Amino acid sequence: MGVLNFIKRIFTWWDGQTLGTQLWTWRNGKKVGEDALGNIYYTNAAGTRRWVIYNGEVEGSRVSPEWHGWLHHTWDETPSDKPLTHKSWEKPHIQNLTGTAAAYAPAGSLRRTDPAKRADYDAWTPE
Repeated sequence: MGVLNFIKRIFTWWDGQTLGTQLWTWRNGKKVGEDALGNIYYTNAAGTRRWVIYNGEVEGSRVSPEWHGWLHHTWDETPSDKPLTHKSWEKPHIQNLTGTAAAYAPAGSLRRTDPAKRADYDAWTPE
């Protein structure tokens, strides 16, 4: 690991775990599971604290609903131990896409690149 990566881990929190979090997890954490995105979930020995170490960008919407419920003590069993049953009409979980190129742009939005899809918008002009 280079010096720059070491310094980055000391001072940044938005791109993975910091050095302090890694030390805390190493001393107090017990791994309880991992999700499809590679995020790793931990609890302490008493089971009173729960946390996630993100695989990459630290973004709360990258936690699936199953693990979110476990993190917030909604249920005691991890999704690894007791998977949730999903209804046939439920869509798979995706992270928040706001601010990305894949964000939703409704009809008439200036963010649409295809002018034909913006044809329903008539600009207001004063009389």
